[in-house]
Amino acid sequence: MIYSQISMSESMVKIETNFANVTISGLPGAGSTTLGKHLAQHLNFTYHSGGDFMRKYAIDNGYFDPKISVHHSATDYPADFDRKVDYEMRNNLINKKGYLFESWLSGFLAQQVKGTFKILVICSDDSVRVDRIANRDDVTIEEAKKHIFLREQRNLEKWSEMYRTEWNEWVVKPQTLTMKDPIYFWGEELYDLVIDTYKLGKEETLEKALQALGKS
Repeated sequence: MIYSQISMSESMVKIETNFANVTISGLPGAGSTTLGKHLAQHLNFTYHSGGDFMRKYAIDNGYFDPKISVHHSATDYPADFDRKVDYEMRNNLINKKGYLFESWLSGFLAQQVKGTFKILVICSDDSVRVDRIANRDDVTIEEAKKHIFLREQRNLEKWSEMYRTEWNEWVVKPQTLTMKDPIYFWGEELYDLVIDTYKLGKEETLEKALQALGKS
C-alpha cells in the first residue's frame, strides 16, 4: 500500500483494513471531527457523528438554543436518552461493519468489542484547543475557554455516574485499568492509537491513522 502524499483535497486514496469498524474520540478542539470525516472517506466507511446527532435532538426538543454557536453539553438532555443512543452505537459496533463512529464516548463504548479500532485524538496544548474552538464558534478566547472546560467537567460528572457499572465491566474486569484508577473515558490505555494534533496538520493526522489501519 502507498501511504505517502495522502491528501484530503486530491482524489481519495482508498485504504483496505481488516477492522470491521473504527471509533474516534477526543475532547473539543483536538481535531476528532475533522479526522473522522476524512478517514471515513478513505476507508469507504459510513461516517456517524454522535455530537451532530445529539445537537439536533437537543435543538428539536427545546433543550438547546440553535442561535448559540458553541456546542451543547450532555447535561442538556435526559440521561435515559443519552444511554439509549450510546447503547445503540455499541450494538452497531458489535453487529455491523463499515462504520466510523466519532463521539466523545465512542471509544469507551467500543471497549471489548472485537474488530473495532479505537482512535483517541488529543492536543497536548490546551491553549491551542481553545484557539481552535474560538475560531470555529466565532467567540472570544475567554468564552471558548470557559465553555470548553465547564462542558468537559459537566459531561465527565454525568457520564461517570451513568456508566459506573459499565466501566467496571468493560474496563476494570478485563484489567485494562484497576479499581483504583479514576473513571476517565479519554485515558490512552483504552485506545489502539493515540494521535497528538498539537504539532500535526490535518493531512499528517490523517496519514498516521491510515498507516495504523492499513497495517492491520
